Amino acid sequence: MSFSLPDQLHTPRMVLRAPRPSDAAAIFAAYTQDSDVARYMTWRPHRTLAETETYFAYCMQAWESGRSRPYILALQASVAVPIGMLEARMLPHAIDLGYVLARAHWGAGLMPEAVRALGDAALALAGCFRVQATCDVDNHASARTAEKAGLAREGRLERYIVHPNLDAEPRACFLYARCR
Repeated sequence: MSFSLPDQLHTPRMVLRAPRPSDAAAIFAAYTQDSDVARYMTWRPHRTLAETETYFAYCMQAWESGRSRPYILALQASVAVPIGMLEARMLPHAIDLGYVLARAHWGAGLMPEAVRALGDAALALAGCFRVQATCDVDNHASARTAEKAGLAREGRLERYIVHPNLDAEPRACFLYARCR
């Protein structure tokens, strides 16, 4: 990997920042136990705060190692209160994105704003040529997020990802990307 994303990004309405141990309880309350939020995710809804804390330990380790940047999304007015996450997984010349947002903030255009800001920052780096994301073919909201953020649908990947809240077998996904 020949590039590194910034520790913090700002959009007109949000701050994208590093995860903190104190974020786990707020994220658990906001969405990790919500079955509607988890529906198209690769994880099942968390039953306990300890599950979310374990996930946050993984996120902080991934951040420190440089393997990925699991950004916390927070509104400018309350930077300490996480409302979602946008993970940038580092590939040799690209970044693969995954995103989730608390249901209370759905429909406000926040995630496309965050994805666009991260895409802009990534593609401005010398070693990054591509920002990509996948979503289940039935996840219309996620597909729309990618499109609103400036990613173009490149294709359909059959039997690509297991979404355990939908099926035990891999499901088809759409691949979206923005390149320079």
